[in-house]
Amino acid sequence: MNTVALKQHASWQEILASTINSSEELCRLLELDLEALPEGHPLLAGFPVRVPVPYLSRIEKGNPDDPLLLQVFPSIQEARHVPGFSDLPLQESQVNPASGILHKYHGRALLLLTSACAIHCRYCFRRHFPYAQTIPGRQAWMESLDYLKEDTSIREVVFSGGDPLTLPDRSLAWFLDALADIDHIQTVRIHTRLPIMIPQRVTRTLCEILAKPSMRTMLVLHANHARELDGDVDLACQKLRNAGVTLLNQSVLLRGINDSVTALESLSERLFSAGVLPYYLHMLDRVNGAAHFDVDDNTASTLVRSLQQRLPGYLVPKLVREIPGQHSKIPVMDMT
Repeated sequence: MNTVALKQHASWQEILASTINSSEELCRLLELDLEALPEGHPLLAGFPVRVPVPYLSRIEKGNPDDPLLLQVFPSIQEARHVPGFSDLPLQESQVNPASGILHKYHGRALLLLTSACAIHCRYCFRRHFPYAQTIPGRQAWMESLDYLKEDTSIREVVFSGGDPLTLPDRSLAWFLDALADIDHIQTVRIHTRLPIMIPQRVTRTLCEILAKPSMRTMLVLHANHARELDGDVDLACQKLRNAGVTLLNQSVLLRGINDSVTALESLSERLFSAGVLPYYLHMLDRVNGAAHFDVDDNTASTLVRSLQQRLPGYLVPKLVREIPGQHSKIPVMDMT
């Protein structure tokens, strides 16, 4: 099946199963001659190339500096060892009280539902995460849900992973129904790239599942550049909004991709045109393999101050960093 046929006619499951999975194929389809991590490199063995066709179609052919390409291309710079970067920069094993649960902040708990993603972002802070030791089977999930029932301070549950929307609808419905039976949980927040990477994932069935009235449902997208959004993404967002889902976006500030006022301004405005509000602009989590994406705090703060001069407040995302052991994300501009 060719890429055009995939985009126009395939189901989301077929598109997910047909992702580009090698740097050679990526370069061939985009008419590029780039030096990538060699096939068989340990970094690729643990975190291979993964690019879905709808995202691929938005990358400019022949442009080695395309900001969408740079997010997914396995550069040889990933093999550099940089002081201050580590495999598990957020030390999440310290906040893992039950299988599949991360409990970092008061009133909120995070469920790691899957290790699967539609796309492998080369800056991913969980690229080295021990999913096999963390995500439970169905019976163990019942024990994890008991943890949520017993802690009545938890009012919001965040679905994460991996990407929770890679799960089948029946699995998502099972988790949502289980949480609906816990009286003190009022909100479910789903962190996902699927509506952007594979907009076909937003089906009528998914919208019906998310539209259940028992809890508030929020969906946090992850777009870093305005060109990640197209007409198909707009339609997916419209379907979600019609189902009563609140849409937010969080980005990562990435060198060479969105570290300019123009890029960030365009992203916020493009998100708003799709009915999505900018939420967070994250500083890079310092994971091994991603140091070439890092932007320093002073540059980041200057960018956001410039954004504040150009955009209304509701379109300016909060610039934050996550620090292990802290009780919330830390505003970076308070630190500079």
